[in-house]
Amino acid sequence: MAKLTQGTYHLVSLGCPKNLVDSESIARILNRRGLLAVDLPEKSEYLIVNTCGFLAAAREEALAVLTDLASGKKTWQKLIAAGCMPELHRQDLFDSVPGLDGVLGTRRWMDIFHVLDQLDQKNRQEPFSPVSLQTLESYKPAEKHRFAIQGGTAYLKIADGCRRACSYCLIPLIKGGLVSRSIDAIVQDAKFLQDQGIKELILIAQDTTDYGHDLGMRDGLVRLLETLLKTVPHIPWIRLMYAFPGYVTKGLIQLMKSESQILPYLDIPLQHADPAVLRAMRRPANIEAVTQALGHIRSEVEDIALRTTMIVGFPGEDEPAFQRLIDFVKFVRFDHLGTFPYSFEPGSPAEVLGNPIPEEIKDARAEQLMQIQAEISRSHNQAFIGQEMDVLIEGIDDENKISIGRSYRDAPEVDGLVLIEGIAPVGAIVPAKITGAITHDLFGKLV
Repeated sequence: MAKLTQGTYHLVSLGCPKNLVDSESIARILNRRGLLAVDLPEKSEYLIVNTCGFLAAAREEALAVLTDLASGKKTWQKLIAAGCMPELHRQDLFDSVPGLDGVLGTRRWMDIFHVLDQLDQKNRQEPFSPVSLQTLESYKPAEKHRFAIQGGTAYLKIADGCRRACSYCLIPLIKGGLVSRSIDAIVQDAKFLQDQGIKELILIAQDTTDYGHDLGMRDGLVRLLETLLKTVPHIPWIRLMYAFPGYVTKGLIQLMKSESQILPYLDIPLQHADPAVLRAMRRPANIEAVTQALGHIRSEVEDIALRTTMIVGFPGEDEPAFQRLIDFVKFVRFDHLGTFPYSFEPGSPAEVLGNPIPEEIKDARAEQLMQIQAEISRSHNQAFIGQEMDVLIEGIDDENKISIGRSYRDAPEVDGLVLIEGIAPVGAIVPAKITGAITHDLFGKLV
């Protein structure tokens, strides 16, 4: 069996699209070295799990996947934990997952083949655990591609790390400080994706609006977008994710207003609306300025879809603070909103605040906020009934003769879908007339 599976790998990617890009980068390195990806773990020589370590729930998921793979691991197989979790929890991984052979931190993903090579050395008695770190731009040019393709969509990473100091967040400890890719490197990837027929390019980073700060750029995201508009004119949709409050500049707004290639969609994680809670989170706390900025964006960019996320149950969130959050959500009426109960993270700056709010109260507040948002989202969706919209087709339900896709208003996985009567080509952008709406999804028919 070992001979039949020699040189094969099974890769599991957990967490967000940023992690997915790292997983695809790992896979490209292994493929270039002659290894073969396989779907079945029992047929694989190397078992690789790219973990997420952002929240306790994500770490629990990673441990469950690793433990499951370890329980069925044969003597000739090797199990590697890669990604965010090994940056802060290496020893915990070895203690919790018997049979784990090696770890590879998220800042060393480009060393995956070196790890496998070390594991293959004869007479090794201890798991191999690289400890040195490396910045984003220091790996070999042939290994710089930083994208992940999902059907007609591609995630393109423009930077890694973060220089923000949000008190609840472990990302700066896990990822390090901001490291922006060069415009030339990003354009090289974008041109390749255009040649592959990609219809939607999603720019991602921990904070896309901070792009280029470490390179001495001013309004670096606008500079990057202006270059992409010139160099990849045949990618019809460019979507922005993970903008920071207060950093959506006039230049960015005007570019989104004037260039149809840049989708009128912004994801701005605000996290809360109570000034005291925001100060404790080390987030922008002038909520009046935030409200005015959101109103200005809506007045400038026609039909823009605004998405945000909120954390409930943060230390200090009493009932009046939570009510201020509710009032803010009702007033702004976001198109999409995600809510998360606060996750206490040892090692984060907020650790000193403790975790005073019971989990049942956090869960109840999250449910209440999402019920409020459900009515808002349904109302927004119903306003599109009778209109025509372009839809990127992602799949087909042959049995019911339905095409499944997304409009400009919906980012993959986190937002809604458009279900269209009739069959359209997967990966194509087609016009559809909207005939119905529910909380998150739209219904339509081909035009």
